[in-house]
Order: sequence, then C-alpha cells, then structure tokens
Amino acid sequence: PAVAAPAANPVLPTPGPPLPALDASDAPLLGALRDIGGSALAGLLRPQDLVRHIVASVDALPSARLEMEMRPLRRPDGEFLALGPDDGATISPRNAERYTGHVRVLGALDMPQLAALYRYYYPLFQQAYQDLGNPDGHFNDRLIEVIDHLLATPVADGPIRLVRPKVMYEFADPRLQALSVGQKALLRLDTTQRRTVLAQLRTLRSAVAT
Repeated sequence: PAVAAPAANPVLPTPGPPLPALDASDAPLLGALRDIGGSALAGLLRPQDLVRHIVASVDALPSARLEMEMRPLRRPDGEFLALGPDDGATISPRNAERYTGHVRVLGALDMPQLAALYRYYYPLFQQAYQDLGNPDGHFNDRLIEVIDHLLATPVADGPIRLVRPKVMYEFADPRLQALSVGQKALLRLDTTQRRTVLAQLRTLRSAVAT
C-alpha cells in the first residue's frame, strides 16, 4: 500500500495522562475547555461527539454547506435580520447582535492555552479526521488550510445587498453568494466582531503551525 505523505505541520506528542477513547472523550474535553473558557464557553458548546463535530465542521467550512447537526456550537439566538424590502434589502446592522455572545467568548480565549489543549488531544482529532474519510490526511494541515481560507474572506464594501429568490435570503453579489459557508458567516458579523475573530484565528494559526 502507498505510504501517506508526511504532515506539513506535524503535531508532536504532548506529555500527560493517557487519553480517553474517542467515544469517551466528551466529558474530559468539555471539562478542560471549561477550565480555559469558563462556563460561558461550555454553555456555547453542544457536548455530544465534540471532537467529531469539531473536525467535521472545520473540514466543511470551505464548502457550500455545514449541516446544523454537525456543528459543535449552539445556534445563535434569534433569526437573520434584513433591512428594507425583499427587492432592495441589506443585512440589518442589528443582525450582528445575534453573535455578540459567541464573539465575546472567542475574543476572551487564551489561544496559546487552547492550542496546547488541542495538541494534547490531537491523536483523537486525527482519528476523527481519518474516520471522516481521510485515511492519509493530517487534520492539523487541514486546520491551517481552513484558517487560511477564512483569513482570505473578502471585505465587503458598504452594506451587503440581499435578494430573496425563495424563502432564504442570498447575497445579491454573485461573488459573495459563491463564497463558502465559513466566509459567509464572517460577512454576517460587524467590522469589530470580524476583526476579533480574525485576530484570534491568526493567533491560533501561529500556535499550531510548524
């Protein structure tokens, strides 16, 4: 059989107690995340199949869809808010309020500490990534690739115009509508929120890249 290519960004084994099995990792990982981000972070997480859902979500962010049941984070409160009639709507400035709690928690996280926890649990993330259908892939390389994809999100010039061909709103600009689910999520944030998220992503990337 062919030998898998070495990882571009290998994750070295981290000393510590033996890891739990992947299917028994929810409670200890959630407890470790609570130690880093407090009850605010724990309250945002869906605690079932946490590692698998993180891996599946990261892997799907550059694609067109991310299924709700695969997301490790709870859905923001409220509904998407548009301003104006359907044939001339823009994203409402108040829409960003839905994400205030999520962005506040992310912005307060110690990303080097989070990266250290990630490195300790990395064998489980790698196992979940291989189980997802990537037997020769390396999850850390994929994580860095996805972070770079998100960092390349275009900056919208002014209010983002919308159209509503069916039930759901879409971006009126075909170039924005063709973006991935991850990049579209960033465009729904306000400028300050987006700056916070991108800064934390850059810090995380620096901590996990080699």
